Formats: sequence, structure tokens, C-alpha cells
Amino acid sequence: MTRRTAVSVLSLSSAPLAAATPPSLCFESAKSLAALLRKKKLSARELLDAHLKQIERVNPKVNAIVTLVADQARAKAKQCDEAAARGQFFGPLHGLPVAHKDLEDTKGIRTTYGSPIFKDHVPESDTLMIHRIREAGAVTLGKTNTPEFGAGSQTFNTVFGVTRNPHDLSKTCGGSSGGAAVALACGMIPIADGSDMGGSLRNPAAFCNVVGFRTSPGRVPKVPSIAAWSTLSVVGPMARNVADCALLLSAMAGPDERSPLSIHEDGARFAKPLGRDFKGVRVAWFKDLGGIPFDHKILDVVNARRKVFESLGCIVEQAEPGFEGADEAFRVFRALAFHQQHAAKVARHRPQIKSTVLEEVDLGSRLTGAEIAKAGSLRSAYYQRAGEFFRKYEFFILPVTQVPPFDVNQPYVSEIEGRSLGNYIDWMRSCYYISALNNPAISVPAGFTPEGLPVGLQIVGRHQDDWGVLQIAHAFEEAARVQRIPAVAL
Repeated sequence: MTRRTAVSVLSLSSAPLAAATPPSLCFESAKSLAALLRKKKLSARELLDAHLKQIERVNPKVNAIVTLVADQARAKAKQCDEAAARGQFFGPLHGLPVAHKDLEDTKGIRTTYGSPIFKDHVPESDTLMIHRIREAGAVTLGKTNTPEFGAGSQTFNTVFGVTRNPHDLSKTCGGSSGGAAVALACGMIPIADGSDMGGSLRNPAAFCNVVGFRTSPGRVPKVPSIAAWSTLSVVGPMARNVADCALLLSAMAGPDERSPLSIHEDGARFAKPLGRDFKGVRVAWFKDLGGIPFDHKILDVVNARRKVFESLGCIVEQAEPGFEGADEAFRVFRALAFHQQHAAKVARHRPQIKSTVLEEVDLGSRLTGAEIAKAGSLRSAYYQRAGEFFRKYEFFILPVTQVPPFDVNQPYVSEIEGRSLGNYIDWMRSCYYISALNNPAISVPAGFTPEGLPVGLQIVGRHQDDWGVLQIAHAFEEAARVQRIPAVAL
């Protein structure tokens, strides 16, 4: 028997927020909560307590937050309230609860990377992203689940088990930022961080009806990093709406001299209003991404949203850049990255590491200079073609995923619409083709399948135009209005 939960359209109480019940308070936007905290109509401790109660009530059903540090969180919330009483605020995230992906090092908080090798690992320092989020006043309450070393877009590991989709507990939530997406969808946190190599911010956002933003490489510097020159993997924000994503990004983004890819623009720009007139803006609507398979239910939902962009005044035309070489380039550089990051662990702990990670590391070890050079040339040609494409079109619209959420006991998709797939990431090409390009891309809720499973729409922008992507995603979101609260969280 499948375990399935119905969905309920988002409907919050009209009562004053400070007096709201925990579930409705937990589903308010981060921007609204931040404003209440600054006006002292809500305390950080009240807000934290509401979210801790939501976690206690809902998390056992979905397994999104895998390490909880309530005492640490209460101490930080107390500091926020004491500072507010003096008229002082730590930053744009002052008093907002947050949980961090279990791939990110957090000082004094267990960080396992989803691996039994690190099941008791407690880092001595934060990554730069975590440091910035904390310095901006956010209240860290725990860590969110991820697949082992972030490999694959299905969130399960042998340390904490599987994370379930809140819209249907028998389905996967995607990954690798799956715990973050579920925690957001269930009102356990208002903002979350994640990371994305082949779709790990976008896939789980699509599967869980939230927002995930793959930022431009260097927008949020990765410090420390064993692969400082790599552009394939990025970190970025997740939230229940685009404006909250932008708010979190305003604290995360900004240059750092320790990152050679660092973009020298102040992150504070992302805290500005997102409103913009899109009349006459040229938008490209996908064709078939070079012939890759899509479940017809995904195509039905996404194609139905074309009229939303037309209603915004956009000039929408069916077009896409040539994707020749994108697949080979991504796979080579992915294997190279896995080898660089995990080969030493595999040498010491091979029996304890899952097979898909081993496959990537082993592939990376066999790569020749000629193969890497060819992949670099293919990727360069791909980027040049796309550059010409984006001179005509400001945005490119396509599905986030090729399939709806699938069985939680299935490690990955092996067939789409009768077409067999040969690799555990073949079903993620609609995301990783964009990863190979390096342009910013966001996943926003597009609607639901007839079974009530979420579907995401992907918006890709021009080189380093993260701001433009957020603006059009916000406009689409306001016009489409398809967010829902899963019944399991109510």
C-alpha cells in the first residue's frame, strides 16, 4: 500500500501573526517574519519555538532535519532578542530559523556528508556561506538530510535513512538538497541553503513545490574548497518563494579574496524589490533539449505555463541553443570533480562508500589528458553557441526535471516513456545541461500532475544575471500562484 497525503491550497490565517498558531506562523514568508522581528511584534524565541514544535510534530513523518541543536538555537535566539531590545539587529536574517545542508561544515554541529565514515564528525569551523548566514543573524537549528556526498538526486543514506516527499510520502523528495526542500515545504524552516552540481538545488525544489536557485559560479564563494577553480558545483539559497530566496542570497553573496571565481558585486543588491516590467522581453521556450525523453505529465504542466509569460508581456518563441557536447562535457568534469574530492576517502574506506560514488571516482581516475581536453573544448563550444543564443533571448524556459517524483525505494530512474536510461544521472539531463553552461538557473513551482505531485519550471538567465532570473521568476510566481502546503504539515 502506498502512503499518500492529499494537498491543501495555501491559506493562512488573517489573525495577527504574533498571535497565530504555530502552523500558520511557520508558513509565513521569511521577509514578513523579518519585518515583524524588526518591529518587535514577534520575538526570535517565539519564532524559534513555533518552528521547533513544527519539527517535533512533522519531521518524524518525513525525516528532513537529521541533526537538531535546539539548545544552541535557543541561545542564539536569546541573543537576537537581547540585541533587538537595545535597538540593534545582526543583519537581514536577524532571528530567522535556518537549517544547513549536511554537506556544509558547521562549527560545533555534527556534519556527516551522508556518509557512515563521518557519522560522528563535528567540524571546528564553518564554511564561508554558513559563517555569512550566521553573521546575518539567522538562528541555526540543525542540519538537513542529503545523499552520501551529495551523489544523485534521491535523498537517502545509511546514516539517517530516506527523506520522504511531503506531498506523497511514498515518493522521493529529490536531492541532493532534499532535506532542505522538505523542511521548507513542511514549514520547519523559512529559509535554507543548498548546493548544486547537476541539479541538487533545482530538482528537490521542483519535487517539493518550493524554490531553489542555482547561482552563477562565484556568486556565493565556496571557501574552503579543494576545487576552487571548478565551476560545476555551486551553493545557493532555497525558500518557499522567490523573494525569500533573494533575501537569503543577499546575506550569502559577495566577493571573497580566497575564492578565485568570486564575483565582485555586493550581495546587498539582492535585498532590493524584485518588481520589473517584462513587456517586450524576448523569452525562449524549450523544444526537446536535443531529443532527451520527458514524462508527458511534466510536459503538460510546464507547457500550460507558457501563457503566463505571455500575459507578462514577454515575446515567447520556441527556441533553444544546440546542446551538442553538453552531456559528454558534464560527465567528464563531474567524474574529475568526484575524483578530486573523494579519491583519498575511497582509497581508505572503499567498502563503506556507495557504488555510484565509487563509479564516479573510478571513472575520474581513468580519464586521460586527451579526454579532459576534449571535454573542455566541447564545453567551450557549447558556451559560445549559448552566448549567441542569449544575445537574442534574455531568458530560456524549460522543465526542471524529466519525470515527476518517483518511488522512494527506487534509487534512480531507469526508464522514461519506454526509453531505457543507461546511467544513474541520465534522468537529470534537463538540469545538468544547464550546469555545464554555468548560467544562473532557478526552479519555481509550475503546478501539479493529476496525482497531485509537484512539477517545477526552470528559468535560465544570461551570464551572471542572477538578478534578472530572480526578477522574472518572481513575476511568474506572482502570476501563476501554484504553491500549496502539503497536508502532512498542517
